[in-house]
Amino acid sequence: MAHGHSRNYTTLTDATGLSEEASVRRMDRRTMELNQVSYFINLAKTLNFTAAARLSGVSQPSLTRAIRRLEEELGGPLIHRDGKNSRLTGLGRDVETEFRRMLVAMRSVRNHSENWAMGMHRVLDVAVAPTVGPQEFAAFFESALAEVPSIEIKLHSLQPNEDTSDILSGKYHACIMPRETRPEPKLDVHPLFRERFVLGCSASHPLASREIVRGEDLLEFPFVDRLKCEFRDQILDHFARHDLLMQPRFRSDREDWVQHFVADGTAICILPERSATAPGLVTRPIEGFALEREVVIATVSGSTAPVEIRKIAQLAAGYAWH
Repeated sequence: MAHGHSRNYTTLTDATGLSEEASVRRMDRRTMELNQVSYFINLAKTLNFTAAARLSGVSQPSLTRAIRRLEEELGGPLIHRDGKNSRLTGLGRDVETEFRRMLVAMRSVRNHSENWAMGMHRVLDVAVAPTVGPQEFAAFFESALAEVPSIEIKLHSLQPNEDTSDILSGKYHACIMPRETRPEPKLDVHPLFRERFVLGCSASHPLASREIVRGEDLLEFPFVDRLKCEFRDQILDHFARHDLLMQPRFRSDREDWVQHFVADGTAICILPERSATAPGLVTRPIEGFALEREVVIATVSGSTAPVEIRKIAQLAAGYAWH
């Protein structure tokens, strides 16, 4: 193990040294370590050093030395060497599992780089605010993917501490979210649709039978507080101004939990009308309550944005949202 500590220390001192020779040596070691991954995978597959060397395209002594160095670095044997009865150790089985994951990741990185170089395929990272429901977007993304078949869309949940500045940082290509009060001049913001804030309740709830619900009627039922709602303060302030003090009995930053809690019981909540997705959850307008929000898609402005994300944004802006 002392030998292992020495290797780690050498790597650290090389990383802090700026000589070109040290950098070359460090890159050589990294190349060797990547080879070790494939060497060991082939050895785990065959349990035979000669066969593994043949699969790896190296000599048997070279593969044996690489595996021994790997065992020294990891601090234990990876394979019981017993002729035809050779088998992986417990450490060897664990290492094989992790190395196979690494190979999958490496292949994915290689595919992405090749596709980028050839202009064949691009993965677009799109962040969606957690309060924006998926119902409106399934058909849109299906049509958008048909229009731009060279892309793959990877959806992310926009975290509470994130906003459109994360687009400028390069973390996301676009954000689907309620329009921010402070516009960012470096972003193109395309409006998609507007939606009201309404009462959410179970389909069997007493208020579900009414076309319009009075504000004072809400006080008769347990209220669920949606902690991630961007308009939470405005909602509570509206009812406070009308002497309607909402007393939450349950609070959550999980939209799915809030909606299922409401759909399965007598509790109620206030939510955007298009975000109701839980089975059995219905919405009703509230008398005198006119709060609305606009959902937009934001991308980096100008030619710095990938042409594919600009195409998606244009399709979204022109889409016939129901």
